[in-house]
Amino acid sequence: MKAIVEYNSRKIEVDISNPIDISIPIDMSKDKINAWGVEDPKIEVVKYDDYEVSVANGAVVNFNDITFNPHSHVTHTECVGHITKEVHSVNKNLKYFIFLAEVVTIAPLFHNGDFIIGVKQLKNALKNKKRDAIVIRTLPNLEEKKSTKYFNTNPTYLSEKAAIYLREKGIKHLLVDLPSVDKEKDGGRLLSHNAFWNTDGEVRMDATITEFIYVPNEVEDGEYLLNLMIAPFENDATPSKPVLYEILK
Repeated sequence: MKAIVEYNSRKIEVDISNPIDISIPIDMSKDKINAWGVEDPKIEVVKYDDYEVSVANGAVVNFNDITFNPHSHVTHTECVGHITKEVHSVNKNLKYFIFLAEVVTIAPLFHNGDFIIGVKQLKNALKNKKRDAIVIRTLPNLEEKKSTKYFNTNPTYLSEKAAIYLREKGIKHLLVDLPSVDKEKDGGRLLSHNAFWNTDGEVRMDATITEFIYVPNEVEDGEYLLNLMIAPFENDATPSKPVLYEILK
């Protein structure tokens, strides 16, 4: 099924019958991603006294409590409120959800004992393209990304210069298959978060960072239409379901 979307005065034809979901869900039947050393998420049947409210137990509905941390357990989208003293909600600051995105694949560089995404790599990937969003897939792109325990593993992150470049390039929405755009332990500097949101200048309230995505290997690099769907939590971060659509012309 095809659809025509008018975006910034450009008519874009997309294949809406083949959505590419790049989110990682909380699935209690599988090994789950986890970061920052918190307990695993929980989905539990509500109990009244000793009675479990589930259809299997004779109730007319299933009725579950869910306990999770968006930064640790699931694909999530965050705003600058993640790193500011002031309370800012991603649900209030993300007002539009359809963007022109570029999917890029990056082999992280080994630098000073860390694996990083460098500014030259992003410049080579984006060149003179104008995009609202960038979707970064890192190599190796293994299925294990969906269930990795990242605590004390020093995973790949973005260099500060790379984050500054994306900001100056006009990228409003940064999506990565990593637990964070910053080094796991950097003394609280959060250089890439601060650089991307421009916290030392005119703060980019409508810019977002989405972490813990997974882009399947069969998805080619290039231009896509991105639907950045979020859950309506008034919080600095919320679970999200970014979906890509192939652009036909």
